[in-house]
Amino acid sequence: MKVEGKNSVRELLKTDADIDKILVQNGLKDAESKKIIALMRDRRVKIQFADSFVLDKESEKRMHQGFIAFVSDYKYSSIESIIKLASSKDDSIVIVLDEISDPHNLGSIIRVAECGGVDGIIIPERRSAQVNDTVMRISEGGANHVKIARVVNLNTAIEKLKDNGFWVTGAELGGEDLYKADLTGKLCLVIGSEGFGIRKLVKENCDRIVTIPMRGKVNSLNASVACGIVLFEALRQRNGK
Repeated sequence: MKVEGKNSVRELLKTDADIDKILVQNGLKDAESKKIIALMRDRRVKIQFADSFVLDKESEKRMHQGFIAFVSDYKYSSIESIIKLASSKDDSIVIVLDEISDPHNLGSIIRVAECGGVDGIIIPERRSAQVNDTVMRISEGGANHVKIARVVNLNTAIEKLKDNGFWVTGAELGGEDLYKADLTGKLCLVIGSEGFGIRKLVKENCDRIVTIPMRGKVNSLNASVACGIVLFEALRQRNGK
């Protein structure tokens, strides 16, 4: 798997991920690039310098900014490790994604989740985008810092979260006004797919549904945008503001 771009490569270097090598464009002299190269040397990572056209050929969309890291396939966490991490907190947040199929949306949600300090993200093994090169790039390195579990059955995962004190909240039309809902405590936030929303059985397994008030004529938001709005409302409530 390839990790591209300055931010993504820098964040990757902060983890203990196995890095095969990093391709670096010749002639980079800006301060940020020098810091990243110094970090590579501190990590004793294999560095291969090459001309820009070599990186262009390796890059998916030529947005590498002079850096492409080659790593092993993404290593998913287990739901048990996410629950263990959350067990010591009274205000833990876990996000469940119900068949998010667009890698760009998944990458954006991971980035939002990392910024919001969530304890984990849970995705299904089937009919869902998986963590790949595109997701890593869009997440701007966030996928290196958030635990992501891949499960066979989302409803079983939700039941495990309930058993560990989580209040399961789905974001969907027709629910309680988001800004009147109490989002404190252990929160499991469920976000549905881009085209179909939360599936019926998953929705029935939610403790409640919240809806983002909207004034425009279009009655739906992009999944990553909706996730960000609900997540940061939960954080606002936790900060008491």
